[in-house]
Amino acid sequence: MADLHSESLDRLFRAVLSLRDTDECYRFFEDICTVKELSSIAQRLDAARALHRGMVYSEVEKESGASSATISRVNRCLQYGSGGYALVLEREKDE
Repeated sequence: MADLHSESLDRLFRAVLSLRDTDECYRFFEDICTVKELSSIAQRLDAARALHRGMVYSEVEKESGASSATISRVNRCLQYGSGGYALVLEREKDE
């Protein structure tokens, strides 16, 4: 994985971490992202959830609406990425 660390990204992530609830997240992300960008991010997380549950690509595609290329990329991240999806999915499971 590429090293993405930068002061600019640090500031972005601190801004995200300062948000207190879902309403504040909606307000911030509606300002900073396009509807398409938000939909794409949500779709990737939906695909990751489905893959994590053991669904096959065709089922993931049907459930999430993601393309096979997107599902493949998400799967590579689940298998060989930084562990971000796994971290979020485990925390969701604990809730």
